[in-house]
Amino acid sequence: MHIQPLKIPTEEDAFHFIIRVLRDGAANLRHYGYELYLPKVFAAYVRDVCGVQDHGDQRGYAEISPAFYAAAWELCRRGILRPGVMAFRRQEEGYVDGYTVTPAGKKWLAEAGQYDYVPIEPGRFSKMLDSFTPRYGPGFQERSQEAIRCYAANAYFGCCAMCGAAAESILLAAAIAKDGDQAKIEKMYLASGGRGRIEKLLLSSQPDNVQKECSGYLSLLKYWRDMTAHGKAAGITDGEAYTSLAFLLRFAQFVNDRWTDLTK
Repeated sequence: MHIQPLKIPTEEDAFHFIIRVLRDGAANLRHYGYELYLPKVFAAYVRDVCGVQDHGDQRGYAEISPAFYAAAWELCRRGILRPGVMAFRRQEEGYVDGYTVTPAGKKWLAEAGQYDYVPIEPGRFSKMLDSFTPRYGPGFQERSQEAIRCYAANAYFGCCAMCGAAAESILLAAAIAKDGDQAKIEKMYLASGGRGRIEKLLLSSQPDNVQKECSGYLSLLKYWRDMTAHGKAAGITDGEAYTSLAFLLRFAQFVNDRWTDLTK
């Protein structure tokens, strides 16, 4: 079987491919008592992505398999898959490479959400946010990285809280750069209504379009941050947490692009 050029998947490619084939028909992936038998996923990838019909010789599996093993482990870590057969005495002797979808995973797969678009490699999204640390400081780094860790652990409530806190770190850094007196700005921020005064300091002299776009980013981030500070159930799910991370990244880029105008 000639499969050149072979498209070697990243972990993220493999993660989303596994999700897609599970949704399209998990019955075709079963073998040896497993609900998801990885060699069957390899065959589907070679056929669907590389455009080559697998005739059973398994050439190319070794090259593509590392990403799929890592992705399967990530799905296990998130509680969507678990290693092993579907039930007692379902496994034939001597075969491995199999997983079963958990009850929580079945619910997760059935829900319409945005997780198909999530950068699932923690290092990748972490680096995207951490690239702004030199500008926004250790407070931003601490909170943005904690938001990533919370999302990866399915702690969506904590993720939204940390995104809101990281957004405030951006505002605080910009206000300090604008005023030049760190102690004064931090005292203003910690006083009652301090967040609003910081926003006014930064945005009152900006054009209407800049004020509106900035307010658009902040309104949702502030809403979820404030929701997490109260005792009422928030009901924050995967979709809200992902949107919160996306807004944080966009807001960090927005302020960075306008840093000179905002801080002069």
